[in-house]
Amino acid sequence: LTRRLQRQGFAIECAVDGESGVEMASAIMPDLVLMDIALGPKMDGWEATTKIKADPKTSNIPVIALTAHALMSDRQKSVEVGCSDYDTKPVDLQRLLGKIYALLPA
Repeated sequence: LTRRLQRQGFAIECAVDGESGVEMASAIMPDLVLMDIALGPKMDGWEATTKIKADPKTSNIPVIALTAHALMSDRQKSVEVGCSDYDTKPVDLQRLLGKIYALLPA
């Protein structure tokens, strides 16, 4: 996914786990976060998103949750933790690009 988005002209920074993702969001202030919900044992994507949204510095960064589960409960949880949108894996690039462009500033 990283390479596919880079070919579309996006600059991508990848975090290895939820903790580093929260730290990177604060340090880099990206235009958007793609949050893998299954990030790791210490902090999953739900908790990382909650922390990003709780910090006044990063609370306005849009977050798109990416998950392998197409369950309605996951979609609802993404709304509860503050995600701007939700997508399932495997990712359909055109669908994801539509969601990204809808959230990025013009």
